[in-house]
Amino acid sequence: MGYTVVHFVVNPIIPGNDVLTAILADFAFDSFEETEDGLKAYIDNQHWSSSLEQQLRELNIPQISFSFTTEELANINWNAAWESQFEPISVGDKCYIRAPFHEEKLNVLNVIIEPKMSFGTGHHATTFLMTEACFDIDLKDKVVVDMGSGTAVLAIVAEKLGAKNVLAIDIDEWAFENAIENVERNRCSKIQVKLGEVEHLNNIESDVFLANINRNILVNQSQTYTQVCKPKSKLLLSGFYETDVPHLLQAFSQFKEVSRKVRDNWCMLVLERI
Repeated sequence: MGYTVVHFVVNPIIPGNDVLTAILADFAFDSFEETEDGLKAYIDNQHWSSSLEQQLRELNIPQISFSFTTEELANINWNAAWESQFEPISVGDKCYIRAPFHEEKLNVLNVIIEPKMSFGTGHHATTFLMTEACFDIDLKDKVVVDMGSGTAVLAIVAEKLGAKNVLAIDIDEWAFENAIENVERNRCSKIQVKLGEVEHLNNIESDVFLANINRNILVNQSQTYTQVCKPKSKLLLSGFYETDVPHLLQAFSQFKEVSRKVRDNWCMLVLERI
């Protein structure tokens, strides 16, 4: 698999890197690395083109400036590269997200994630917030949807917390394959992993709906999510900033806000279907 790395110099780095990462994810960049002066973003060569490069140069992000150079990478061992950088993360005192090569942590829920290039290792603020929120709601015997599932970390947490059926959906083939591996690695038997989008939500009635994506997709797909959610069901949303909350609440007008949390400027909402 050939890759191009785009080296970004970002000013200011905070929150510039997070804002830029969210935007680049929509352009098929699938892994990121923070640097002293900004960000490295990696994209499969099949998605990279001079047209995309021009689109990036024409990006106008309010209050953030950036420049970039590009470099084509030779094929490398991505697993080895990720393993050298991946550190386990504790989500409070209840959950420990680790790679297979890390030792198990006792007296907490362990989730084993192979550190490939899929989004959702727990290191990003949105995944941390969503994972944390799963412990604050009742998941026992619930039907759960994990939309934009990435590594399937949230789906795995949901099953380990008692969900009776979990549907994990992601549009990215790499994430899809990685999710299947992680589900098997955690010995989960109640998770279905699907490659695609909202077409997999037909005939689904969820008790808990998890969506950690980005503001635009959440707003655009809000009607579909609403139709899937039962009355009194919970909807957990993240992938946006607290300043975006009014847009989300307007899009999900058939829900009431239960709670919200903020971490590193990123926000997570817990909503309940009216």
